[in-house]
Amino acid sequence: MKPTTVLLRVAIAAAFAMTTSAYASAAVPTKNIVLVHGAFADGSGWKSVTEILQKDGFTVSIVQEPETSLEDDVAATNRAIDRLDGPAVLVGHSYGGAVITEAGNNPKVQSLVYIAAFQPDQGESVLKLINSNPGASKGVAPSADGYLFMDPKVFASDFAADLPAKQARFMSISQVPASVKAFTTDIQSPAWKAKPSFAVVATQDRVINPDLERSMYKRSGATVTEVKASHAVFASQPKAVAAVIEKAAQGK
Repeated sequence: MKPTTVLLRVAIAAAFAMTTSAYASAAVPTKNIVLVHGAFADGSGWKSVTEILQKDGFTVSIVQEPETSLEDDVAATNRAIDRLDGPAVLVGHSYGGAVITEAGNNPKVQSLVYIAAFQPDQGESVLKLINSNPGASKGVAPSADGYLFMDPKVFASDFAADLPAKQARFMSISQVPASVKAFTTDIQSPAWKAKPSFAVVATQDRVINPDLERSMYKRSGATVTEVKASHAVFASQPKAVAAVIEKAAQGK
């Protein structure tokens, strides 16, 4: 057999092996899911989504970020990701979208999921996005020491209109205020520019304008699902939200 023929066959075999290996790797779903809550909420809101994902065989981690600054919240998210034994899908709700946009640069993160969340570009902050296309709610107010909270009197109507009244009341008194600093810090390196993203538009959202959600997700080329829900879609529509996360895990 001629040397050139041997070399050609080796090259073809190597290429086939690499293609097969890459296909097999892509076909294996990511089993780790990391959930990041947004402002005016905490990690307990992910309870129903978590139960669905765990039932379907996923390992779920919930980040209880302090919301003292974007840097602190990214660090808390990376702390959770670094403990995992393999790749992960990183999911953020609301302000959590800004957090995952930076934390998503962690090499273990395979894809990003934005649930009625901000998806800033480089040089954008949450506040800049809000001012570009404000939501309907006027219930957010600052504290004397530089934190933002949602008035409990309008929390149910503006944040969680499709949740049972008792659950919405509990969420209103257990909310985690976000620092003004967290809302005004610009994104430095948007992970969605290098990794696939998926997104849920909450069509009845009063906190983030649904049209702002649509424009951000169109800009990033995200795979978008629209759900008839309030800003609390992660709690009110857990099946729909879990389905999007599972699609991201499967690379669909």
